[in-house]
Amino acid sequence: MKKDLLNRSAAPGPADDDPLPDGMMAEERRMQILQIIRAEGRAKVNDLVHRFKTSAVTIRSDLNELHQRGVIQRSHGGAVIQDTVFRESPLNERLKNQSKEKQRIGAMAATLIREGETVILDSGTTTLEVARQLKNIPHLQVITNGVNIAVELLGARHTQTIMMGGTVRNESASIVGRATEDMLEQFSADKLFLCGAGCDPEFGVSGTNLEETMANRAMLRAAREIIVVADASKFTRRSMSLIASFSEVDIVISDLSLAPELQERVRSFGCKLILV
Repeated sequence: MKKDLLNRSAAPGPADDDPLPDGMMAEERRMQILQIIRAEGRAKVNDLVHRFKTSAVTIRSDLNELHQRGVIQRSHGGAVIQDTVFRESPLNERLKNQSKEKQRIGAMAATLIREGETVILDSGTTTLEVARQLKNIPHLQVITNGVNIAVELLGARHTQTIMMGGTVRNESASIVGRATEDMLEQFSADKLFLCGAGCDPEFGVSGTNLEETMANRAMLRAAREIIVVADASKFTRRSMSLIASFSEVDIVISDLSLAPELQERVRSFGCKLILV
């Protein structure tokens, strides 16, 4: 499983205070830059150089990368907020989008789950459809940070639901924060079912909120098999914060309208692709 590679790459070095890998350091810096721009509306290269104690070349590279993702707009000497990127749709609106496709994806995903397994469901609307299909699988344990998922599984006689602690995000009905991540580190699961807000194959599975992304990354570390459940519309989107590259994913379940070139690209990462 690709998860084994993930575990080895995540293993600590000789000392607890070893620095993060360069790629992770760069990504975290970009997310902090993004939060600054979101809070202040704009940022100048020189100010960011001073704040992060790095070079202007590095900051320009970060801003260019964020601009390519469509989450900021480059301006002379810095960058400004890209307003349209951060308007996360309310949960009840997202439930209506591609609802038939999500139902088919959820039903297919449930067929991959066996009696007695432990699975993690993130807080997405497609994983909600997975949860709706699980109630008759015997001796199932479901770990989730989704308030919507936990509510759906209330009264499911064969399912033990384990809810993460932390801070509730109203926009996504999810639980996030350091307490969530710490709790996830204590678990081991057979499978993770992951939605993500964007699934651009060139960037990976991505989210709109940094705290939620960090919780999703903790889920990746806890699961032996990673399964992405996403309708075709998500494969043309790239959100602000990377959750996982497709090389870390074992299975992708999407719908039949996924473009052939995107199908080929997803398979090129070694993912098993299931279309319904």
